Amino acid sequence: MNDKNQRRPGAIDSAQGVALSLQERVEQLEQEKAQLKTECGKALKRYRKQEELKVYEAELIKLQEQLERDRRRMIILFEGRDAAGKGGAIQRITFYMNPRHYRVVALGRPTEEERSQWFYQKYVSHFPRGGEIVIFDRSWYNRAMVEPVFGFCSEKEHQDFMRGVAGFEQDLVRQGILLIKFYFSVSKAVQARRFEIRKTNPLKQWKLSEIDLQVQDRWDEFSQRKYEMLKRTHTLAAPWTIVRADNKHRARLNAIKVILNSVDYQRRNDALDYTPDPALVLSGATELEKMTADLLRTGHLIE
Repeated sequence: MNDKNQRRPGAIDSAQGVALSLQERVEQLEQEKAQLKTECGKALKRYRKQEELKVYEAELIKLQEQLERDRRRMIILFEGRDAAGKGGAIQRITFYMNPRHYRVVALGRPTEEERSQWFYQKYVSHFPRGGEIVIFDRSWYNRAMVEPVFGFCSEKEHQDFMRGVAGFEQDLVRQGILLIKFYFSVSKAVQARRFEIRKTNPLKQWKLSEIDLQVQDRWDEFSQRKYEMLKRTHTLAAPWTIVRADNKHRARLNAIKVILNSVDYQRRNDALDYTPDPALVLSGATELEKMTADLLRTGHLIE
């Protein structure tokens, strides 16, 4: 046989190795292409969400300017379970606002000195001046839910709060303060998924606290506290607005619409839809009716 028509074993192995190497490279490129396509899709979704919010965020600037002109004061409370998206909603609401005319207040558990003071004193010290908006990322309603669930207050302190808070808020409204009370509601499954992300994502681990690790086990207790809170603190003067927050973007958009509907302001863009989604935004009374019906039908509070 002619030596030219024969291929040495080493040459065959080398050729096979080159072919295999090329195949692996093609597969790698296909994977990178698929990953890039996924990332581009996510980026496009984020962009569209941001663009949808921007037109309403521009309206918030007009609302803020109106409050400044009229020297009116606004307080917005954000309550709800951990990982319900309160902080993210606050970030979007304030993203384009004039920072000289709003403040975000997030207070920790009361110190020993604060516990010896009038309960509302530490909150009142942060109240807005004329033309200012103050947003509480959790508020005096800690005493309605978090504090009694985890034993941070006595039962007497809890009951004293529940008896007096409606009158306190009625006085605020009587004095001209615009008071908006949001409760962000999240399902147990979505909360668990968000906690898992916090555990594994190094950029979000700071959000995970010792309390967060317990709230899933105390789900029913929080539901009971929420039910009692709505029964005793949803009033004509200071009603609750419930926002279904499993979808963060929709929750943020609808919360902004609720705020915009609370004030008549100049240069309002009438081309926009300011109607909150009725499937996602409920009055405290409607939520209370639903929870009562669930309790009578099943013997449990369902969220």
